[in-house]
Amino acid sequence: MPQNPPSSRSGDIAPSRYPGERLGLPEAGPHSVGRLGRRLGAIVIDWALASLISFAFFRYDQWATLGVFALMQIVFIPTIGGSIGHRVFGMRVVAVAGGWIGVWRPIVRTVLLCIVIPALVWDSDQRGFHDKVAGTVLIRA
Repeated sequence: MPQNPPSSRSGDIAPSRYPGERLGLPEAGPHSVGRLGRRLGAIVIDWALASLISFAFFRYDQWATLGVFALMQIVFIPTIGGSIGHRVFGMRVVAVAGGWIGVWRPIVRTVLLCIVIPALVWDSDQRGFHDKVAGTVLIRA
């Protein structure tokens, strides 16, 4: 009696050839998963802006900087599709299920992002744990 190959057993997931394939996203170009270089550039811009605002209003308090950073994420993701850094690097945050991202997804995503560790744990689609929990993905615009 022939046995089924390992990838066809119940519960197994076939490996994807590129990040985003399992989500139905293209390999490259518009709507593909935003890669590490763009992500790092975006977070540098966002943190720099938060630092400038913190310096101007709070004499650069680390908690104020984190608060400004979080507020920028929560406000800009549902309104302009991503943070200022995301938009500068041609990316946007979208709901995996489609449609408007809503209000709760940016809040959950941002709280986990501010904890830092969830953002460092990635899956094969290059989605951080903060994106997985929020049901979002960072794509190229």
